[in-house]
Order: sequence, then structure tokens, then C-alpha cells
Amino acid sequence: MYLPEHFAEKDEARIAAVVRANSFATLVTIDGTQPFASHVPLVLQPASGPRGSLIGHVARANPQWRHFSNGAEVLAIFSGPHAYISPSWYQTPLMVPTWNYVAVHIYGIPRIVEDAAAFEEILRLTVQEYESGRPAPWRDALPPEHKAAMMKAIVGFEIEIGRVEAKFKLSQNRKPEDIAGAVAALSQSENQTERELAALMKSQYEQDRQS
Repeated sequence: MYLPEHFAEKDEARIAAVVRANSFATLVTIDGTQPFASHVPLVLQPASGPRGSLIGHVARANPQWRHFSNGAEVLAIFSGPHAYISPSWYQTPLMVPTWNYVAVHIYGIPRIVEDAAAFEEILRLTVQEYESGRPAPWRDALPPEHKAAMMKAIVGFEIEIGRVEAKFKLSQNRKPEDIAGAVAALSQSENQTERELAALMKSQYEQDRQS
């Protein structure tokens, strides 16, 4: 990823928050000749491995899991809030439009989880991740035979995190009055994602002022 230093995020807590909040990732592998991508939920496990890991599963009919056997790195892309930035929001003249966004790229070596108990734990943790905050979370009461049959149709995996690139492009290279104008405009948007980006931009500006 093209990553100018002023947009590079190194704070592990902020990066983890983006990964958790935007866990429906794009998983990219190489099938030997060309890139291959799947769109899958990946759950961060910060205590697994030196830098943590990502767990997930794909359909057995999806050929991507076969790419895991070559020992090559895979790339998981997590996209956070993003929005068009209009130069009409700036006080500085002669500016041009741009796009602000948050993106995290995680690289690692995947392994297929063959052990039945470990595979079932991946599924349990995934369900827990997305059900725990619901007022009436779904409880797994599937008959064992039915669950076993369903599990045969998917492949579980874990990616030990090797390296992380995080880009928080939040107008750090703009003047304070221009940042304020963009934040004010995005904050008034009816689009929730744009309001989320505005909050991040404001937080980034305040953090940069204190550093």
C-alpha cells in the first residue's frame, strides 16, 4: 500500500478498533498465476501468536482455501470510514478534491484448521463476535449430526499476523482551518459513514495538536 509517513498509523489499539469495527474483509491470495479475492468476516484474536491472528472460514466449494497450501503470504484488507472531500469546504484557495479514508492491510501465513474441536472453536468465536451485542443472541442448539454435516461444507483457517500496514488519511497534511471546514461539512451529512469519518478527523487533529 502506498503509505506516506504522515498518514501511517502505528497505534495498535486504534488499528485493532478499525479491524473489529470493519471485520468483513477482502481476503487476497495468489492462485499461482493471478490474484484471487473473497469477501469474508475475519475475527481478530489479539492473544494468539506474537502479533495476534485472524480466524475465519470459507465455503469448501471456494477454491481459495487451496491456495493456503503454498506457504505464501495472504493479504486481508479492512476498509474503514471514507468520503469525498470537497475543496469548497476549505478556506485555502486553489485546492482540489480528494478522498479521505481509513484502511488496514494485514499480511500473514494462513493455515487450515483440521482439528474438529479447534475448527468448532473458530465457528463459536465467530458467532460470539457478532451475536454477543444483540438483545436476543442466537444460541447454537443444532443437533450434532446436522452441525457436523454443515461443517463439512466449509473450511476453517487461521492467519498468524506477520505485518500490518495502516493508513489513516484524515487531512493531516491540511491547515487547521481547512480540516475544521471539512469536519463541519461531514458532521452535518445524512450519511453515517461520513459522520464517522468526521469524528475520526476531529480526533486525529486533536491528537496531532497534543503530540
